Amino acid sequence: MLERIQELPDNVLGFEAKGEVTGADYETVLIPAVEDMLARQKVIRFLYFLGNEFTGFDVKAMWDDAKVGLQHLNSWERIAVVSDVRWIHTTMNAFRFVIPGYVRVFRTSELAEAKQWICE
Repeated sequence: MLERIQELPDNVLGFEAKGEVTGADYETVLIPAVEDMLARQKVIRFLYFLGNEFTGFDVKAMWDDAKVGLQHLNSWERIAVVSDVRWIHTTMNAFRFVIPGYVRVFRTSELAEAKQWICE
């Protein structure tokens, strides 16, 4: 499940993942929010919090994540991913060089720092 993080500036889109994130979560929550924001501005600052309640992604969610990322490749100004899941850190650090914007990965204990960085 994806929940929108509300206490962020208008130019920052943030989500918290809880439990298993599904393709339906992407199609009904994340993708419409990205499309709506891009209709109002050219670039997005994106915060993705995968905290202790996060249990994983289904295959469709991983596909939708890649698809939305590539579809709007030049629209990501900053991306902050907050998680203690090792494979997420590894994956984000591997792909950060193909994303035109700035990408940083934080531990869950650094959520406040991630919010500060994404809003700078």
